Amino acid sequence: MAILTQVRQLEDRRQPTTTLEGWRRFIDTDPAEFELLPDDDWAALSDHERVDYNEARIAHHAELVVVTTSAIQEITNEGRLLTLMNQRENGARRGLIVSGGAATGKTTAIKQLGRFHELRTRRRLPGSDRIPVVYVTAPPKGSPRKLAMEFARFLGLPPVSSRANATDIADAVCQILIDARCDIVVVDELHNINMATTAGEDHSDHMKYFTEHLPATFIYAGIEVERSGLFTGVRGKQLAGRCALISTGPFPYHDEWRQLVAGMETTLRLHRHDPGSLVALAKYLHQRTGGMIGSLSHLIRASAIRAILSGTEAVTENLMDKVRIDHAAESSARRASSGR
Repeated sequence: MAILTQVRQLEDRRQPTTTLEGWRRFIDTDPAEFELLPDDDWAALSDHERVDYNEARIAHHAELVVVTTSAIQEITNEGRLLTLMNQRENGARRGLIVSGGAATGKTTAIKQLGRFHELRTRRRLPGSDRIPVVYVTAPPKGSPRKLAMEFARFLGLPPVSSRANATDIADAVCQILIDARCDIVVVDELHNINMATTAGEDHSDHMKYFTEHLPATFIYAGIEVERSGLFTGVRGKQLAGRCALISTGPFPYHDEWRQLVAGMETTLRLHRHDPGSLVALAKYLHQRTGGMIGSLSHLIRASAIRAILSGTEAVTENLMDKVRIDHAAESSARRASSGR
């Protein structure tokens, strides 16, 4: 039965976390546990049973592995502190901006902060109709109306009349979230807002409108937002004066990197993998991924699935050499190799 459940997960197309249904599904879903069969039982599987067993393991490795890093811990602690402080604040509330390069774990970290807060709220207030956390993304080439629509879409509100302007939609959203006792609003992909344009300024003004009409802590994340002009001009200086900034980046080749590799290695469910062999390859993994946690996660998970499909049942350097990862990491690895 457990194997069949895992197989069904491959066909389970989840709603995105930018909808209330998808967000709650994300909150409610714990990492799936999967136990390897003893070698004798594994060898005795019929062809049909072996297909199901392998499909179940593929589903297990397809799940994003979340290992608590120092960045996740720092962002969670800072977000929790701001949320507690903002509960009694009547004036301008403090927020948090998470900025860094692509694949440095920003989205994972802010989602873990939201998950931590929502689970904590549920434990304190079981059975309530609260919406403790909202998660939206800033729309590319967006407008105030498009941003307001992102909030409306998260809440599952019915289609909005074409005559409704951004403020009408925002007011309706704010009232619902006030009634639902929303504590945290997460706005991801903040780099989509180009402050150098009139549209970007309007977008920024509308975000400020939400912060002034919604008694919640706002958490923002984006790619190197401090270099995008977000903190320039009157609007930018106001945002900079209200928000703390936490930067994410590639991991240096140090103890935490090896701990990160070790944590991911414990999730492998392969029959011939030698425990500790990935940690022994920590330097290779750092060179391949440039220290990017997103690239590392993809490389290990893709290699595990390839090991199942090929029948090798072990993640080795030779196998990982055949796995393509993102262009940025591959380019970084080539530069490092040519520099030696």
